[in-house]
Amino acid sequence: MSPSIPDTASRRVEFISLSHLNPSTELEPVASRGIDLPYFRRYVRTLEEAGYDYTLLPYGSGSADSFVVASAVGQLTERIRPIVAVRPNTAFPLVVAQQLATLDQLTEGRAVVHLISGGNDAEQARQGDYLPKAKRYARTSEFVDLLRRAWTEEQAFSHAGEFYRFDDFGPGFRPYGDTIPISIGGQSDEAFEIGGRQADVFSFWGEPLADIRAQIERVHAIADAAGRPRPRIWVTFRPIVDRTDELAWRKAYEYAEQIGRTFERAAYGKQYLVGKGTPQNVGSQRALEFAARSEVYDRALWTRTAAVTNAGGASTALVGTPETVAAAIVDYIDVGADLVSIRGYDTLADAREYGRTVLPLVRQELAHREATGQRGSLQAEHPGAFAPGFDADALAGVR
Repeated sequence: MSPSIPDTASRRVEFISLSHLNPSTELEPVASRGIDLPYFRRYVRTLEEAGYDYTLLPYGSGSADSFVVASAVGQLTERIRPIVAVRPNTAFPLVVAQQLATLDQLTEGRAVVHLISGGNDAEQARQGDYLPKAKRYARTSEFVDLLRRAWTEEQAFSHAGEFYRFDDFGPGFRPYGDTIPISIGGQSDEAFEIGGRQADVFSFWGEPLADIRAQIERVHAIADAAGRPRPRIWVTFRPIVDRTDELAWRKAYEYAEQIGRTFERAAYGKQYLVGKGTPQNVGSQRALEFAARSEVYDRALWTRTAAVTNAGGASTALVGTPETVAAAIVDYIDVGADLVSIRGYDTLADAREYGRTVLPLVRQELAHREATGQRGSLQAEHPGAFAPGFDADALAGVR
């Protein structure tokens, strides 16, 4: 591998996790009323101590309110930035702007919002949203414009759009700083268009390197054509690590069996949304296509976890030692990712382990690059599936 750093490589990288409210996992689902407060406090404190920069507070019709949980995260931490997941069908944009600005003031500038246009008709209908998917993205576009105007307009303004109408609003309640970062994700044409033209962050699930590279180029081209700054790129993985590659692959196969059984029983989280047919959202369709084509891609990407869950959410794994997984993350940094979300299947233990092992290795590599202008040895010394003769089945003892 060439010691030179690719032109596409990100110089600044930050890490994201997801905050879990109770000990239930895809490996070991447990009945719960929702929030186990001592566990939640311990989890958020672990993320802060482990060195994560952000935590995502997800949204669903049957889950805890993301704004309330984000406010709790803000008060339980000093540094970590809460990312509030918001579906534009659930609240009026001026109210969401007010809520986000309030959170941003309370956390002294740490608030981020991730807008979910909605990829499942049945879930949208649970809260009264019957717009077709293309219209949902158009609504998100109008929503984004109104968020930013609510934060920046100096005088009262009125609006009569396709989805929202009001008279003489403002000036609105301001954020702590100039604005609040807005993240958009998705793999449909509409998601790319709106994300490229309007988002500060565009998010992807973990895909093979060549495909992520092409997707990033697509987002950048749309942003360039719109004459606006390119969005930061957020990529999500579910690492499975152990002391040796052999142990990690053995664990991965065991995990896939356990997770598959959990999903067969619909015993965890929002599995009522997943089903067994073809998913409606393009991201899940792509994940299943990759899984059907191959289980292993590049240095460490593994797709069986997506296959056994019908690609219900972010579900592609990175498998190997902490060094191999860190090297794989750097591969994605090399194609332009600068926000990396890693969350495990053994949620709290994995968050702690990643903070102890994986995050420092990635940061050490980036510090070396900053100091020398060249790659370090991490990627060359830990080839993972790039190694000649690599066989995941053999490593895992599968016959």
